[in-house]
Amino acid sequence: MQAVQTKRWQVRETIPQEVRQTLSDYPPVLQQLLYNRNVRTLAEAEQYLGQEGSFYDPFLLLDMRPAVDRILQAIDRHEEVVVYGDYDVDGVTATALLVQVIRSLGGEARGYIPNRFDEGYGLNLEALDNLAADGVRVVVTVDCGIRSPREADRARELGIDLIISDHHEPRETLPQCLAVICPKRTGDTYPDRDLAGVGLAFKIAEGLFQTSTGNRSGAAAWLDLVAVGTVADIVPLRGENRGMVRAGLRLLRKGQRQGLVSLAGAANLESTVNLTARDIGFVIGPRLNAAGRLESALAAYDLLMATRPDEAAPLALRLDSQNRQRQEITTEIQAQAEQLALGDGAEYLLLAVKPEFNMGVVGLAAARLVETFYRPAIVGYHGDGFIRASCRSIPEFHITHALDECADLLVRHGGHSMAAGFTIDEKNLPEFSKKMMDIAARELSGKDLRPQLMADLDLPLVDLKPEILRFIDFLEPTGQLNPEVTFITRNVRVNRFRKIGKENNHLKLTITDGRILYDAVAFRQGHWADDMPERIDILYSFEKNVFNGRENLQLNVKDLRPAAVL
Repeated sequence: MQAVQTKRWQVRETIPQEVRQTLSDYPPVLQQLLYNRNVRTLAEAEQYLGQEGSFYDPFLLLDMRPAVDRILQAIDRHEEVVVYGDYDVDGVTATALLVQVIRSLGGEARGYIPNRFDEGYGLNLEALDNLAADGVRVVVTVDCGIRSPREADRARELGIDLIISDHHEPRETLPQCLAVICPKRTGDTYPDRDLAGVGLAFKIAEGLFQTSTGNRSGAAAWLDLVAVGTVADIVPLRGENRGMVRAGLRLLRKGQRQGLVSLAGAANLESTVNLTARDIGFVIGPRLNAAGRLESALAAYDLLMATRPDEAAPLALRLDSQNRQRQEITTEIQAQAEQLALGDGAEYLLLAVKPEFNMGVVGLAAARLVETFYRPAIVGYHGDGFIRASCRSIPEFHITHALDECADLLVRHGGHSMAAGFTIDEKNLPEFSKKMMDIAARELSGKDLRPQLMADLDLPLVDLKPEILRFIDFLEPTGQLNPEVTFITRNVRVNRFRKIGKENNHLKLTITDGRILYDAVAFRQGHWADDMPERIDILYSFEKNVFNGRENLQLNVKDLRPAAVL
């Protein structure tokens, strides 16, 4: 199997005249950008451009009422509430959010985040036994638990009132416990099924404030954590998700949360004043994730709970250091996983399992394989007779549905369409591998398996005016299913170019159409420097670059190719 050499470019359809007339209050470029994001009417445009924050009543979610009533009862009775999270950014932010909210309402709460290496993902029986022995009678899960019926049964036996909040896909039979809050469960009519785990935790917080104070807006002070967890978990950034992230970014830019301010400083972000969703996805999120991938996520949790600079600064530096270690380990594992996966002659699915793989970064290695080969990838490690693996996929292949077909071979599994995880007895691996390969062949054979890049407009360089950045800002935050604005510009001349980055794998270049000149950067495309065409076509985003206090405009090149012959 060859690494991806070419990508498919497609320009979105031109806005119809009737929609252009409907959106005539806006400039033509903005009209097209809105149309590309499924905005068709003036009312939709006003909502898309102006609405932010939380949209819907939290009690539209099934089981929200018994959950809120039990937590408030615990607060009144001075019972300790344990918020049981996950070790990724979504889970850690959700845990910190709900612990802080309960404490702000006068309750006693603490977070519990399982250790990836000792306990694995989600609820586990030993943790519940220990919590019960400590006298805990109320446990609220965030970002986990929807596929834990056995653990729910144990909690009931132990006298623990278990409240599950989870945004992952449930099985047909739900765990039996006090409450199960999940917008994806059958019969739930909540208007937005795509909330992240931290988004669901925020809805619980709104329910608590609404019931105890009569005003759910008291929860809004925690929208900065919602923004971080939602962007980092790569859930669809539209609807209520986008509204909450938009409001959360405003809070982040005020620098009110000391831990995130310190982390931004450790990561060499100039400040949080201009923080974007992209900064969360590529700078803040990976550093918060690094703790749980290499050791324990408690360092990330402690950072989010910190209120003083002297508490936050050492934790931020530690996470930054761990992130660098994580990058090095990921590169090593990716290279080994690539050799193993390709050695099996796989055509539609990449699978690599090795005892020496670090379980904290196998998901990242799988993601790199997908990026390199555009095939679903599974990377795992084994020990003590079991294999634990992470999966990453492509839009053409729903990885969790594929795992569902292999459920009889698995100990546990769960996830989304594009990412999942599972545990399997090692003796079942050969049968599982064959079955997954067959499923992938069935679903993917005959398809054009090249990544597709969508562009908003085919735009001559001379028309790339600075005021377009203002329109781009109107559309922020962008992300999954609400993509950033991209353009295609054709037949530009390369003035200068050079490799950059620690491993010389990035590209810095200057391009011109003969009238206007722009700086550009192309991440992970340094190989072009070995054979750079004189004239190129580029697909890119347009952005401000701030470095050492100086701001300039640059093109962030997603893909380039030799200019088409005219």
